[in-house]
Amino acid sequence: MINLLLFPILLPFFFAMILMLFPKKILAQRTVASTALVLTFGVTLVLLYKVKTNGIQAITLGSWPAPFGISMVSDMLSVLLVLSSTLIALLVVWYSFSSIGKDRESFFYYPGILFMLTGVNGAFTTGDIFNMFVFFEVLLMSSYLLIVLGGEKGQLRESIKYILVNVISSALFVVTVAYLYSVIGTLNMADISVKIAQIDQPGIITVIAVLFLLVFGLKGAIFPLYFWLPSSYAAPPIPVLALFGALLTKVGVYAIMRTYTLFFTLDQGFTHEMLMILSILTIIAGCIGALAYFDVKKIIIYNIIIAVGVILFGASQMNEAALMGSVFYLIHDILIKGALFLLIGVIIAITGTSDLRKMGGLIKTYPMLGWTYLIAAFGLAGIPPLSGFIGKLLIVQGGFEAGNLWGSILILLSSLAVLLSVIRIFIYAFWGETVEIKPLTRQHYRGLFMPAVILVAISVLYGVGSEWLVPYMSDAASVLLEPALYIKAVLGGA
Repeated sequence: MINLLLFPILLPFFFAMILMLFPKKILAQRTVASTALVLTFGVTLVLLYKVKTNGIQAITLGSWPAPFGISMVSDMLSVLLVLSSTLIALLVVWYSFSSIGKDRESFFYYPGILFMLTGVNGAFTTGDIFNMFVFFEVLLMSSYLLIVLGGEKGQLRESIKYILVNVISSALFVVTVAYLYSVIGTLNMADISVKIAQIDQPGIITVIAVLFLLVFGLKGAIFPLYFWLPSSYAAPPIPVLALFGALLTKVGVYAIMRTYTLFFTLDQGFTHEMLMILSILTIIAGCIGALAYFDVKKIIIYNIIIAVGVILFGASQMNEAALMGSVFYLIHDILIKGALFLLIGVIIAITGTSDLRKMGGLIKTYPMLGWTYLIAAFGLAGIPPLSGFIGKLLIVQGGFEAGNLWGSILILLSSLAVLLSVIRIFIYAFWGETVEIKPLTRQHYRGLFMPAVILVAISVLYGVGSEWLVPYMSDAASVLLEPALYIKAVLGGA
C-alpha cells in the first residue's frame, strides 16, 4: 500500500500509452480515458484518507535511501491538489464528448489530456527539484499538442509564442537547478531544506531564490511575466482552455509556495517582501485586464491572473491564517475556474461568438444556464458563504496579522473588480435585447451543461462545507509552516 502515492501518476500514464494504439476509435478513446480518470480519482481519495490518518506518505524509488534516490512525497497539500486536478480532467473529458469535435478526438486528444495529468500530478507529488523539472516538461509537451490541435490559424500563431516562452523558461529552470546543486550539493527538496540552513552564504541563496521565482513566475503568470498568457489561452477550444486555466498556472503557483516555505526562508525580508509586491502588482494587472475586455474568454482568463496574485500574497505572509487561506483559495480557484470556463463554453456554443456586445436575452431561453453562471460568478468574487469567501478572508486576516494593511485592503477591493467583470458577462449575455441564436439540441446542451453544473455544485459545497474541510486545510498549511514535518517524513531520522 505504500506505493499508492505513485498511482495518480502511473494510472494516467499507463492508460495514455494504451490510447496511443487506436487513435481513430473514438468510442474506445472516450471509454478508456473516462475509466482512467475515474480510477485515478478513486485511488486519490484512498490516498487522501491515508495521508489524513497516517500522516505524510513518502517513498524513495529504487533501493537507494533518501536523499540519494528520487523521493515522491504525498502530503495534505499535494494530495488535495492531485484530487482537484483529476476531478477537473474527468469533467473536462465528459464535456469534450459534446464539444471538441470528432476530428480533434481522433488525433491523440485524450492521450494528450492523460499525459498532461501525469505531469501535473507528478509535479505536485515529487520531492526532488530536478524531477519537478521533468514533470513540468511532461505536462508542457502535452500542452503543446493540445494548444495546436485542430490547426486553426489563431491557434498556430499563439502556440509559437506559448512554446517559445516555455522553452526559455525550461532552459532557465535547468540552469537554476544546476546553480542550486552547485551550492547545496543535493536535489532532494527535504535535504535542500536541511543543508541550506547550514550554508553560511545567504547572498547566493537569495539570488537562487529570485531565479526560481522568475522560472515559476513565468509558468504561474505573475507580474510582469504574464504577458504571454491571455492570448495563448484564448486560442484553443473551450475544454483545452478549461484544463489550462484551471491547472497549468496552479503548478507554477504550487512550486513557488513549496520552495518559498520549505527552503527559501533565510532572507524573508527580501524574498518574501518581493513576492508580496509582485503579487499585488499581479492583482492590479489582472483587474485592469478583466475590466478592459468584452471577450468572455479574456475576462475569465484575466481573472486567473488575479487569483494567482491573491494566492501568492497569502503565501508571502508566512503565517498560519494566510497559508491556510492560500491553500483554500488555490483549490477553490481550480474548481471555480474550471466551472466558469465550461459555462462560458456553453454560452459561446449557443451564441456562436465570444464577444459580449453580440449577445443578449439568453435568460429567456436558457434560465438554468443564467442562474448557474450567476452562482459561479458570486463564488469567484467571494460572496459569502460561497467558496471564494473563506480563502480570501483567511488571506486578508493573515495580511493584517503580518502588518500588511494596504495589501490586505487591495485584496478586498479586488473582489469588487472581479465581481464587476463577471457580472458584466451576466448582464450582457443574459439580459437586454434577445439576439439571434442557434438553439442546441437537448442532448447536445445537456452534454455541455451537466459537467459545468456538477463543478459549480462541488464549488458551492466546498464553500458551504468549509467547516468540515478545515482539518484538511490546517494539515496542508502546517506542512508549509513547519518544514520539519516534511523533512522528517522524507529523511526519517537521517
